Order: sequence, then structure tokens, then C-alpha cells
Amino acid sequence: MKKLTIGAALLSMSCFYAQSLKSPDGKFEMNFQLKNGVPFYNLKYDGQTVVEDSKLGLRLFKDNSAKFGEEISKVDQSKYNLNDDFTKIAENRDSKNETWQPILGEKKNYINHYNELAVTLHQDKADRNIIIKFRLFNDGLGFRYEFPEQKNLNYFVIKEEDTEFDFPTDMKAWWIPGDYDTQEYKPTTSKVSEIPKLWATSYEENTSQTLIKNAVQSPLMLKREGKNPLYINVAEAAVLNYPASNLEVDAQDFKFKTHLTPDAQGAKGYIQTSATTPWRTIIVSPKAEVVLASKMLFNLNEPTKYKDTSYIKPTKYMGVWWEMIIGKSQWAYSTATNVHLGKTDFSKLTPNGKHAANNQKVKEYIDFAAANGFDGLLIEGWNIGWEDWFGHSKEFVFDFITPYPDFDIKMLNDYAHAKGIKLIMHHETSGSATNYERWADQAFQLMNKYGYDAVKTGYVGSIIPRGEHHYSQWTINHYYRIAEKANDYKIMVNSHESVRPTGESRTYPNYISAEAARGTEYEAFGGNDPDHQTILPFTRWMGGSMDYTPGIFQTKLDYYFPGDTRFVKTTLAKQLALYVVMYMPLQMAADLPENYAKHMDAFQFIKDVAADWDDTVILSAEPGDYIHTARKAKGTGQWFVGGITDENARDFTVDFSFLDKGKKYEATIYEDGKDADYINNPQSYHIYKKIVTSKTKLPVHLVRSGGYAISLKEIK
Repeated sequence: MKKLTIGAALLSMSCFYAQSLKSPDGKFEMNFQLKNGVPFYNLKYDGQTVVEDSKLGLRLFKDNSAKFGEEISKVDQSKYNLNDDFTKIAENRDSKNETWQPILGEKKNYINHYNELAVTLHQDKADRNIIIKFRLFNDGLGFRYEFPEQKNLNYFVIKEEDTEFDFPTDMKAWWIPGDYDTQEYKPTTSKVSEIPKLWATSYEENTSQTLIKNAVQSPLMLKREGKNPLYINVAEAAVLNYPASNLEVDAQDFKFKTHLTPDAQGAKGYIQTSATTPWRTIIVSPKAEVVLASKMLFNLNEPTKYKDTSYIKPTKYMGVWWEMIIGKSQWAYSTATNVHLGKTDFSKLTPNGKHAANNQKVKEYIDFAAANGFDGLLIEGWNIGWEDWFGHSKEFVFDFITPYPDFDIKMLNDYAHAKGIKLIMHHETSGSATNYERWADQAFQLMNKYGYDAVKTGYVGSIIPRGEHHYSQWTINHYYRIAEKANDYKIMVNSHESVRPTGESRTYPNYISAEAARGTEYEAFGGNDPDHQTILPFTRWMGGSMDYTPGIFQTKLDYYFPGDTRFVKTTLAKQLALYVVMYMPLQMAADLPENYAKHMDAFQFIKDVAADWDDTVILSAEPGDYIHTARKAKGTGQWFVGGITDENARDFTVDFSFLDKGKKYEATIYEDGKDADYINNPQSYHIYKKIVTSKTKLPVHLVRSGGYAISLKEIK
């Protein structure tokens, strides 16, 4: 426990202003106060302090035309800051209790119920006002800064946001290192106090990374251990026209502070009033399941203004992808290493013989996807430019409209449509966002011409404009400019290597998924640990779905390359369970058709499982250990259950009390085989059927890094 010094105690008694806000159910209490003109807040749950007095405020550059090299070197710019010299001049209270329906979601209805306090603060010397707005829900707190348009605050440039989260005790944390460009790291589990000594070994090299020493990324999952455990999730919501934040760590005092992503000049936000920051969020519960089920981040985003959302649909797809990831095939068509778009004649280049996106192979994928009821097929490497696409900071790297000589875009789309399959477009940018914006209209027009309704975008490598980051304000705005333009063409977007979502799918529902974390592809790179999938839903998934690309049945890569030691660190049954545990409205069956053909009985679950839901029930969960989830398919009444474990074998009893009373269901259970092991025998599984009701309790055994999946159909 931290000690309260005499000075701190005296300061706490010198508050000029204090005000409280309670959650609708009365369990949470937020207190705001000014201490000698400095704003602070704290948070209590059931009378216990969750967040101690924590500072609020921002530091600014001198003015909106600041010369950053000069300004950064100056010691005293305090008079320009928005962090002290405040008096309270007004407050407004509000409340809301509404139910809204996501276009795609984990439930049919999301409940948005909160009490609100908006405090207007006046900075006397600078003669300007800001508003700090708090919303207290039954699952935690959200707050943000608001900047009204006014004479002395029209334009400003942010040097740093200094929002603090000061916790009273050392807690268990699930974290990845702070970075301006990537979240593709293995999570580390430790005490908050241990983060600095573990930070230097918490990361591997990435294609684009800018690490922040002794900082971690959000969403950050925390647990107060002991007799009365408490789970806490620290995140942000509605990151729009603002950089994404990391969290600096004060390991001695168990404190975190926002650290915004800068641009090439060191600025962390160009603001024109009226404006708002993203919401800072703290989700709290004594039950991990409640944290996992929270929809606070979505509730803090604005409803969509899209007039037509009828084209936005859940999509189950396969892809010409995994064979390139593992090294069996290539994205590039030729052996060349230096190509010039608009000049190079690709038909005269020497084919490398390993180009995957060729007419014959794509037709074979289409045939298999169509025969098994899929909606779409992703094809990567279809367009010219892959020969020198990476590592050269090449701006004009792709044109997004010209296919390779062995890819007949019209014929393949006609062939796919005749079989009920839509091809999914791939727009890798190689980080060249400026180039993508120049070509976006032509690229989307091409998609409309041939009937594509979804695109996977990619941002591998460093961002162009050079000096920008994947999470800086300019690039954040780029992602949503692309989403808005895609909506103009009735196209759904799934972005990879982009920023993590923070609930924006409520506002931009065609932005249906993103990667923004370490997905299945890393099983072929550095590998994912067995606990990886039990942590991601508590962190990366809190603000939106991830395109995790599960479904790998052939987990040992020595099947393709004798002597290869790489392998997917799960059992086959766990791969099935991921389709339920992980929410993915854009849902991929990532393995090669030949591997599914060998296990059609297990593949049946992937064919059956839904991708959009009317209800979700978290049966049991513990971050880093296990997750058990039940979901009700949208519009069908059919239920699916999935459970996964970490490196430890576990027993669990599925309680079917979530089913309708008085009804019988046929359950098909896919579980680890008795001799299954994710290292020694990953493809061992057992499938059987059983009649169940809401009174049934079914014991299941999960081997280490194993899982189970259940489909339930009502017997009428």
C-alpha cells in the first residue's frame, strides 16, 4: 500500500471545489475536485477506492504556429498549459438510459445507461474555458476533455496529455510494451511494480516499431488479487481526429499516465475548437466475466450517420493467404527485384513459379469455398508491385487496379459469382497512406465494377508521409477517411496493421474488423504462446472485433517443410473454439482446403458457426487462463459454445441454463481427444451428439492449450 504523506494530506484538505457523481445502480462514485486550481478525480466501487486522486490536464505548445525545435527546447511553457489555474464556473448534469442495436454485434441490443457530470473550468490568467465531462456507468467510468470555441482558444497544438490513473495497490497486469506503430507483441503477465525490469525483454523486432520505454499499451487489463479480487480495464474510446495513447508507468506508485503518439515534428494533436478528446475509460468489476462483456467503449461512440447500412453483412470467408504466410507460395509474380509501376512490362518478366494468386489455383479455392457454403474468398498478391513492395519506403508501390498477367479479374469474378461466392479485395499499402488516398477512388470503382463488397487493407512497414506513425493523428484520420470513402461505394473494410479499434464501429459500421494485434500469422513467424488467446479478448477485443484468422488444422509446419520446427500452439479443437470465444463478424477459415478435406467432420463446425449474434453469455473467464462463451446466432435461435485454456489442462462443466426453458436441443460436441496434446498430438479430437436442456450440466476436459466447441439446434 502507498503511504499518504502529511503534505499530501494537507493538500487534500485545500480543495477549492469537490463534486460527486454516482452510477445508476449506486455502486460507483466518482469525485472531482480542484486542488489549488489543479483538477483531480478519483473513483470508488462499493465504497472502496479503485482510483486514488489523479491529475487531469494537457500541456500545449506556445501557439498553433510554434517552431517545434525551438519550443521543445524551452524549459518553461507552463503558462500555455491547460492543467492548472482553474476555477469552476458551471456544472451540468444529465443521464441517459437507452437501448440501441449495432449493425453487427455480440448482442442484438446494447444498453447505454449512465449518469453524467460536465464541469466547466475557467483559466483566469489565460481567460479561457474547458469542460471535463464524466459519464459513470454500472460497469465503470468514462471521461474526456471538451474545448468550446472561444476568443482565446480557437486553435492549439498539444504537447502532451497528462491524464493520470493512480491505483492504490500493486496489481497483476497483462500488458504489451508501448509503441507508436504496432501492437503485434506477445503479452507479458506481471505485477505493475515489475514492468520496468521486464520491459526490455517484452518485445521482438517488428517491421515498423517505435517503442516507448517503460510504457504499455491500452487496453490494459489489471487484477487486484486476494480475498476480494477486482478486475480493472483501462482503455480509451472514440479515438477520432486525435492520436492513440499509450500509458507511461510509475511502478513505485502504481500509477499510469497517458502518452500520446506524436507526428514527425513532435506535436501530439492539432486542435481547432470546438473539439473533444477521446474518452478515457476505466471498467471495473469483481467478476472478470463482467469486464469481458462490457460495451462501454461502444456506448461512448456516436451513432452512425450512414443513411444506408444494408450492404454491411457478416461474412464467412476463405483466402489465398496462409500458403504465403508459411512460405509455400509467394505474393509476387516474378523474379524481378526492382519494378516501376506504369513502366515495367510484367508480361515480359520471368515468373517465379510460386505466385499463388493465379487463375487455376484461385478457381480451386472458389470451388471448395462454394461447395462448403462460404460467402467470400480473399485473394492476396493479385495486383502488380509485390516484387519490391517492402523495406524501401517506396511511395508509389501499388496502384490497386492492375492485376498480374496470370490473374484474370473479370473471369475469376464471373466464375465466383456463378457459384455464389464474392471475391474479397486486398489493398496492401506498404504503409504508403498518401499513395492509397490518391488511388482510393479508382480502386473502389474497380471493386464496384466487378462486384467486390469488402476490402482487406494493410499497412505493413513505416507510414508515408514519412515521420508519421500508425497511431498519430494524421494516420488515424486517414483510416477513417478510407472508411468514409468506402461507404460511398458500399464497401466493408477490414484493416490490418492499423490502429486498434475503440468502439468506432458504432459510428463507422462498415469498418467491420481490424487486426491491430498479434494474430494467427505469427504462429508462422515467432509463435503465439498458449495463453495468448485467453488474454486478447480482455485487451485488444474490448473496443472492436479482430480479424484473428483462426481455423488452422495442420498445425505442424514440418508437414510442408521436413525439419521445420514451427507449429501453431493449439489443438485442433481449440481452433474450433476460437470461432465462439473471439467475436469476428468477418470470419476466416484460414487453412488450406486440402487440410480441411482431411477433417470434414471437424470442419463442419466452422461451416455451421454463426458470425453475428443476438446474445452472448460469458460463462466463465480468467484472463491468461481460460474463457468459456455461449452465443446465440442472429435470427435463428441456434446457440454455439466455445471454451479454451492456456498451457494448463483443465476441467469445466458447461451449464446450459442460458437455453430456453422447456425446450430440447441436439448438441454436437467437438472436444480434445483423450490423447490430444498441442505439441505431441494436436489433431486428436472427439465428436459426439447429446440431447440437452436448460437443466443440463456437461463436463468437458480441455488438454493443455486445448478447447471444445458445441453447436446446439432446437429439436422441434
